[in-house]
Amino acid sequence: MECECFSRPDVDSASFRLTSAGKSFTSPEMRKKVKRRFTFLLLLTTKYLSRLFYRFEVEWIGRLPKDPWKNIRLVLLLNHTSLFEPLFAGWVPNRFLKLVARNGLVPVADKTMLRPVVGRFFRLVANNVVPISRKRDHSWIRFIETIQTGSMVVIAPEGRMKRDTGLDLSGRPMTVRGGVADLLQQIKAGRMLIAYSGGLHHVQAPGQRIPRLFKTLRMRVQSLDISAYRRMISSKSYEDFKQAVIEDLQIRRDSYCPEIQGRPSPVYVPYISNYRLPR
Repeated sequence: MECECFSRPDVDSASFRLTSAGKSFTSPEMRKKVKRRFTFLLLLTTKYLSRLFYRFEVEWIGRLPKDPWKNIRLVLLLNHTSLFEPLFAGWVPNRFLKLVARNGLVPVADKTMLRPVVGRFFRLVANNVVPISRKRDHSWIRFIETIQTGSMVVIAPEGRMKRDTGLDLSGRPMTVRGGVADLLQQIKAGRMLIAYSGGLHHVQAPGQRIPRLFKTLRMRVQSLDISAYRRMISSKSYEDFKQAVIEDLQIRRDSYCPEIQGRPSPVYVPYISNYRLPR
């Protein structure tokens, strides 16, 4: 009886390896990695396009920690004026953009998410973008429940955009909403970055389609320890933590925002330091 002296290619094994590779590429973990990398590239592109067409004037308020970009858990953007605010990515370091792409959690109005172009862009500006309504309903509760240990929440606490009248779409004054207090009850440690925008109506006001180029974007930034901030707010009001947070942030916004349409900041801002744009 003769034996076979040649080896036959293991076609079934090769097919199995290809199938396994295909499954690993389409696995949830792989899709997450691909999305994070794409988000980082999108933010990086936005950053350098912004630097190409705009000039930045950024100042820090107060005394800075040794590393102001470390352990950030909450980012607040005050004076929300335009959907073109991702242009402010032009002044932050790449490591912050990586953090947004990896751990960023951003609530976006469901109305904005339904827009054909803008909605697609905002779906990709962070690792996790959650659509919410403008009411305090299940969508906000779902967003709060999405927060994890390593999440970095980026939010505009006013919850709607300021029009060129200085009021919101309904003609009401711009106020901070109570949702930010919910976040501070959930995120009890780490650092909070408050970004005081100088406004973007000179670039693109709500309702305008084409942005104006070669303008100056102004911002002041403050880094606060969340646990210390919570203690400070609690010492002001033991009964209504939420209202105390709202009042404090509105005072900070009205005091620290840079010039808005030629109107100087109403109070002296201590410890302001100029900021050199990082790579």
